[in-house]
Amino acid sequence: MTEYQNIFTRVQIRGGDDLGVPIAAGIWDRQREVGFSHLLGRFGDAQIGPLYLGSLGLASLFCGFIAIEIIGLNMLASVNWDPQEFLKMFFWLALEPPLPEHGLKILPPLKEGGWWLMAGFFLTTAILLWWARMYRRARALGMGTHVAWAFASAIWLYLVLGFIRPLLMGSWSEGVPFGIFPHLDWTNNFSLNYGNLFYNPFHMLSIAFLYGSAVLFAMHGATILAVSRLGGEREIEQIVDRGTAAERAALFWRWTMGFNATMESIHRWAWWFAILCPLTGGIGILLTGTVVDNWFEWGQKHGLAPM
Repeated sequence: MTEYQNIFTRVQIRGGDDLGVPIAAGIWDRQREVGFSHLLGRFGDAQIGPLYLGSLGLASLFCGFIAIEIIGLNMLASVNWDPQEFLKMFFWLALEPPLPEHGLKILPPLKEGGWWLMAGFFLTTAILLWWARMYRRARALGMGTHVAWAFASAIWLYLVLGFIRPLLMGSWSEGVPFGIFPHLDWTNNFSLNYGNLFYNPFHMLSIAFLYGSAVLFAMHGATILAVSRLGGEREIEQIVDRGTAAERAALFWRWTMGFNATMESIHRWAWWFAILCPLTGGIGILLTGTVVDNWFEWGQKHGLAPM
């Protein structure tokens, strides 16, 4: 059945429950209950479910819950267990990494960074289990594993910040605190301590890929919406047809800026740009303090910064 859906659609079409592609039944079968949400239907598919957690999904959620509990309870303890103060100060609260004098001690005193290490262990375990779940679900459904590898690129940056670089620097104190504004403060101080991260060439690449992927996704998403009245969301079927929404969309960009992406290649462009953003960012962070101590002086030496 042909479906016409975009962000401006007001009419919601509901057929029978769509349980998805059949897969080999296992001990953890997909949840058969399916629900519908009118609000979600205004933006896309109104169906919620079926869900599949499996053993990896359950283990990931369990470890993630422990990590959030450790972080949350430590933040609550820092405001004398006052719920009102907790909500008021939430954006400024933090769970800090161990003090510098503890180095790479496996378990320093809990109040001096031990809780941070425990939270980091469970959070990292949860993320890696969720990656394994994504990979296995893609294989079970006969998909490529592109989404899992894109997620792995983000995991690389996370591991560099909280695990790999502190190991190379010889101290867990180099890690990032858990918290919203404290995390932003750490980023600002990190740049100041190492002579302005903007002169780090890998940081430059990371920002270029960040903005580039934002532009590519915006261009492609807007283009598909613009030709949705012609069935533009059925990109795969339209690649081999003449006079379709896909051909009009490609012609539009060739006429306006000479960009000769196809309905298939635009996704590869956007995928690579998105992956290279955290990948190059992680390399830049990894080199900071281990290879280069002052990026401004490095920039002066290589002609990037004024003398």
